[in-house]
Amino acid sequence: MRESAVAGQFYPGSKDGLDKAVTKLLGSVTVSKLPGRIIGIVAPHAGYDFSGAVAAHGYKLISDLDFKTVFIIGPSHRVLFDGVAVYDKGSWKTPLGEVSIDEKLARQLISESPRIRALPHVHNQEHSLEVQIPFLQKSLKDFKIVPIMLVEPSYQDCQILAEAISHVVKENAVLLLASSDLYHGYSHDECVEIDKKTLSLIEKLDTKGLYDALTTGKAQACGGMPIVVVMLAAQRLGANKAKILKSTNSNEVMGELGGYCVGYGSVVLYQSPESEKKEKTEQKKGKEVGLRDSEKKELLKIARTTLERHIRNEKIPEFKPTTDKLKEKRGVFVTLKKHGDLRGCIGYVEGIKSVVEAVKENAINSSTNDPRFPPVQPSELKDIDIEITVMTPLEKISDFSVIEVGRHGILIKKGIYQGLLLPQVATEYGWNREEFLAHTCRKAGLPLNAWQDKDIEIYIFSGEVFGEKE
Repeated sequence: MRESAVAGQFYPGSKDGLDKAVTKLLGSVTVSKLPGRIIGIVAPHAGYDFSGAVAAHGYKLISDLDFKTVFIIGPSHRVLFDGVAVYDKGSWKTPLGEVSIDEKLARQLISESPRIRALPHVHNQEHSLEVQIPFLQKSLKDFKIVPIMLVEPSYQDCQILAEAISHVVKENAVLLLASSDLYHGYSHDECVEIDKKTLSLIEKLDTKGLYDALTTGKAQACGGMPIVVVMLAAQRLGANKAKILKSTNSNEVMGELGGYCVGYGSVVLYQSPESEKKEKTEQKKGKEVGLRDSEKKELLKIARTTLERHIRNEKIPEFKPTTDKLKEKRGVFVTLKKHGDLRGCIGYVEGIKSVVEAVKENAINSSTNDPRFPPVQPSELKDIDIEITVMTPLEKISDFSVIEVGRHGILIKKGIYQGLLLPQVATEYGWNREEFLAHTCRKAGLPLNAWQDKDIEIYIFSGEVFGEKE
């Protein structure tokens, strides 16, 4: 359990005092209900007497919403480290009680990239994340946290973390929280001017613009990189709008212009109702597969029965789809592994057959017709594991940044050349996006950098991946 490090300094140290302070701050602000789905917020992390009223705007907006996990991302003020530091187990304690770490999501996040590591010790004295916890405790009813810290990440590191977050939280009720103050310096006028620039870039959801402005000093935020990560991840999760709820600075809060000045801003990132409606409509049209466990078991049984009877030269029975999902025409790949090594993989890229027929035919094709391997022999059947990938429709892209490693598969076409790699391949080999694109080019018989050519065609897809070992 991580004990409070700044209770009695940044916020009241007693349970009663802290409860009254946060209740008063939340009660002192009025925030209009936001149309759309809230995905992330930006909140300041100075002492409550300075920035508490600004922070309260974001927390008032999320009060009583059903977020089960909060990813809190903030800067490290005390400890230097490389990459991303996750507090991955146990709980955090404030005078208001304990909050558990979402250990499952923390572990999944760490497994996404070697740049993301479990470094709980670097969190022990940091205030940037801790000061957010009491506000969360008073705003949400039942939640866990995943605390994350950054020092000076590259834009690529920001992208890696954002991709990892969007991947592991895709099906979870999660709030993204960036902890950051804004300008730090000795000019109130300069504070107002620079904070206006910083908040404008956030409001435009201009992640690269914000990153570049932060690194050149045109924008300022001590938690600027956490803001960039939350913006990137929130957009991948559907956010297409940002709204500034409140901004001020320490000079204005204290009523004394002059001396040291720190800027504060509260921002919400959300998905507009129109975008949310469009997303749900697309899902209904079949962009998401959504197979039930019973349907997955049925397909694996069909594949196993077909494989064994085909290899033994026995009659293969007719299989009829038992649900509407299994009647759909979809791209399907059947992968065979022997002792964990690939033994055959063939499939249909597009939906030319029903899922049931595609599984049956590709169980045969992968065992007999994969030119990379000799046909499977009866003696091998006991050592063969089957994995099935049921694909979503292909989507042609022009922006490589939309590719999510671990979620998307890639199809590359150029002239007579074509190559496809399934989503799980990149995860198995630990590739980043560029490596994934390069290896797909290699699969197509093209140079590794062909994905950068102007006449290249790149398609992505996602899908359900399931196997006998699950």
